[in-house]
Amino acid sequence: MASHFAKTTIVLGALFMSASAFSHDHHSHGKPLSDMEKKAANGEFNDNDVRDRNLNDWDGMWQSLYPYLQDGSLDPVLRKKAEKDKSKSFDEIKAYYQKGYATDIDTIGIENGVIEFHVGDKVSACKYDYAGHKILTYTSGKKGVRYLFECKDASSKAPKYVQFSDHIIAPRTSAHFHIFMGNTSQEVLLAEMDNWPTYYPYQLKKDQVVDEMLHH
Repeated sequence: MASHFAKTTIVLGALFMSASAFSHDHHSHGKPLSDMEKKAANGEFNDNDVRDRNLNDWDGMWQSLYPYLQDGSLDPVLRKKAEKDKSKSFDEIKAYYQKGYATDIDTIGIENGVIEFHVGDKVSACKYDYAGHKILTYTSGKKGVRYLFECKDASSKAPKYVQFSDHIIAPRTSAHFHIFMGNTSQEVLLAEMDNWPTYYPYQLKKDQVVDEMLHH
């Protein structure tokens, strides 16, 4: 499976390049966001507008943002956040994202219902079944939706439970996502608010990722 993803990376790269992956729209894949989708991306939506989604909304090869945070590449993004939110210093915001983005999973590949997790040269994979969605209301009053998936292969070393959050509440190709992973239960993951490893398309170079984040 790992070799299969390696072979398809170039093809997927061509697909991402042909799409509007480099536009300054936050969710730049496919048609422009509707007003409702823009509000949902900001955590404002009616619960009855939330729809189930298939795992293929997250198909592709994805890279972790954590290395870019560690090497200082995301500092301009964090400085912009500090300018907007005067209640927190740059150092406080960076510490928040250090905890949020922390992960040892370098890349994630998703195709045909299978998720591959790459840690260095080690790969674990599993076919995941959809387990529904959960609407969360945060302390800020904003809301979010997590899409739940489960690995039922007891022999797999991949996380048993996985949740995606990407500021989208209905079927649509994801432009980036936060992921929650564990082996205990979906309920335990739903309570996780501090660590949300974040992934962008693998084909984006470092400066393109920073540009996307600065302009979303």
